[in-house]
Order: sequence, then C-alpha cells, then structure tokens
Amino acid sequence: MVKIISLQARQVLDSRAQPTVEVCLKSEKGEFCSIVPSGASTGSYEALELRDGGSEYMGKGVLKAVKNVNVHISKAVCGKNFSSQDELDNLLISLDGTSNKSSLGANAILPVSMAFCRSLAAQENMELYELIGKICGNKNFTLPVPQLNVLNGGKHAGKENDLQEHMLVPIHFNSFSDALRAGVETYHVLKGMLKKKYGEQAILLGDEGGFAPKIESVQERLGLMLAAIEEAGYSGKIKIALDCASSEFFKDGSYNIGGKDYSPSELIDFYSDLVENFGVVSIEDGLQEDDWKNWRLLNSKLGKKIQIVGDDLLVTNPQRIQKAIELKACNALLLKVNQIGSVTESISAFRMMGQIKGRTIVSHRSGESEDDFIADLVVGLGCGQSKFGAPARSERAAKYNRLLRIEEKLSGLGVVKFAGSGP
Repeated sequence: MVKIISLQARQVLDSRAQPTVEVCLKSEKGEFCSIVPSGASTGSYEALELRDGGSEYMGKGVLKAVKNVNVHISKAVCGKNFSSQDELDNLLISLDGTSNKSSLGANAILPVSMAFCRSLAAQENMELYELIGKICGNKNFTLPVPQLNVLNGGKHAGKENDLQEHMLVPIHFNSFSDALRAGVETYHVLKGMLKKKYGEQAILLGDEGGFAPKIESVQERLGLMLAAIEEAGYSGKIKIALDCASSEFFKDGSYNIGGKDYSPSELIDFYSDLVENFGVVSIEDGLQEDDWKNWRLLNSKLGKKIQIVGDDLLVTNPQRIQKAIELKACNALLLKVNQIGSVTESISAFRMMGQIKGRTIVSHRSGESEDDFIADLVVGLGCGQSKFGAPARSERAAKYNRLLRIEEKLSGLGVVKFAGSGP
C-alpha cells in the first residue's frame, strides 16, 4: 500500500532541447521522479501529447500538462492509498475520460504512472524490474539483445523519403555486457570508416546518437555496416535491423525512397532483397500505418524468416494489436510507454503479444532524458529485446548503464540470463 503524499510536476528539457514533463511523487518511502519521453516520427494513433501552442518554446511548451498534474491529478490522488499499479493507473485513465488521453494529456498521466511504479517498488523493498516482473507474472529476468541505431536517416537526420534507422543487433554472445561491448566496438570502427571515406561531417550525430552521413543509397549504408562488423571481428555474430518509418515516405498509395516510387508489392520485394543480400533480421514499420492489406502480405512473405515489427501500426494500443493479431499483420510489437500513456496499459500490450508468442521490443523515443525506467521495464517483462539508440549520448547511455548494473546484480545472485543465442 502506497500513500501518495504529494505530486510536483515541472517543465524540463529532453535530449532534443524540447520541453517535456517531469513528475516527483512523495510517499512514506521517499521521493520518486520520472520524465516522460517524446517522439519525432510519431504514429497517428498514439495517445495525445499535450503541448501549449503559442510563442514560448515555439509552441512546444508543456505547462498545460504540468498544470494538469499539479492541479487535477494531485487533487484526485494525494492523501490516498493505492495497493497496486493498475489501481492508480485506472483512476488516472478514468479521470481523463477520453480514448486517447486528450483531456489531461498522456504526458501528464505517464510520468505519474512511472513515478508511482518506482514508489511501489520501494514500498515492497524490490528493484523496479522485480516489481514489474511481479505485476506481469515473470520470474525469469532476462537481459535483452540490444538494437543499436548506428546510422540515422529520415526525420532523425533531417532527410525526406528515406529509411530512418539502421541498427546493429549483437545476437550471438553469452552475455549482455559482451553483446554491448561488441556493438560499441563496431560503432567505433564504423565511425573511423565513415570519417576516412566521407570526411568529418559524416560522423555528425542524429537524434539517437547514430551517425548521419550524406549517403543516399540504403544498400551502401548496409554494406558499410557489414564491413564494420567484419573489421571489428564479429561477422556472423552481429546482424542488422531496420526501422523504415515508412509512413513518412508514403503518399497517394505509393512509397518514395530516394526519389524512386515503389508500389506496396515492389517495396516488399525491395525489403526481400535487403534481407537476402545484407542479412537483415528485423524490419520495423515497413509499411504505412493503415496499409493493413499489405502489412499482411509483408508478414506472409517474410514473417517466417525475420521479425516484422509494428510501431506506428500498433502504437502499443491493445485495440490495434488485436486487429494485427486477427489479420496476421506482423509478428512483433515495438513497445513505447508514451504511445499508450501508462505502465499498466504497456504491460497489457506486452501480454497480448505473448498470447500468440509474438515478440516485444521495449523502445526509447528520439526525445529522451536521463530517466532509465525502460531499462528496468525490458528486464522485468523478460521480453529479450531493447531498442535504446546508439551507445552514445548520455540519455541513451543511461539506459545501457542501468542494464549493466542490473546484469551485475543478477550475476551476483546467480540468476542472470541473456536473450542472445551464444557464439
């Protein structure tokens, strides 16, 4: 039982110098703070992120959301006892009263939910990942295989009509720390190759810490990644994943990549060639968020070979996940807590995918902070995959460093597991 003594929200900055909301919750166990992330490439069906408009911060201020916490939510929860995460979250959802949290704002509800989760873990003398495991019935705490975004394109790098993220996936290792080390070493090798071939500007960083070179060809980028993997000594042990963010280059029924138009079937053939020639093991948002018919075709053609991940398609929303399950539109969920707006609903989305043995990847957003909540979330769920960006920039490193600490603790208890498959 947690008694909420007080809530204090404030406007702080995320990693893109945009305002976001921090909430500090006081209970008898102390003060617990959480910061909500924010996306750049966002799905149309995400829970609403409430912004102020007007001239301050170019309209991106979040003082309305801050006020909703400090006035409306505080009035509803302060001085009251809550025995579970879902009890608190269900009250917040009811208080908002809309299907997409447009009344209070998902960026007002989520940081309260996350801060409460931390307070509940302290109340039960648990690590945060232990509490999350208890909530979802998981006792097998597993360190994830990381997806490391090392080459940025699309909106994350100021480009149009382009695949957004090119990721290293260190699969064949015995531990998370070994996998992360291999990913970091390959990242540095790639940096050296880019600098030597394209000059200093090629190693400028995008929103998520990956390099943003002016290389128009997707095939050339993937070829460089394979070369860096080989030079680092990890051929066959590190694979490649893509986040295409295809809603960003979809218009009037066709897809445009680098000035070339593709029909849905041609785009699927394009992806098939990348899988065949570059060993791509995961494709995220390969099609536009409402192109259900062709999502089904993509999954039918490639879903038995690789991971077909729904992000904008699913937006961590149980209703859209259910539709995807019925249509067999994908085989994996990208879980972003701010897409749905509460810890309880995020866990419910994970459970839904688990019912069909679908995979889940816990993900960051392009606008992040020092908050490392999602590192505990991925371990607590035991879903085995994380997507936290490149191993650079402190808001990304904070998550990886938290995973290293968790691995060390679990190793000391003799119960550490890694989701990779070994050498």
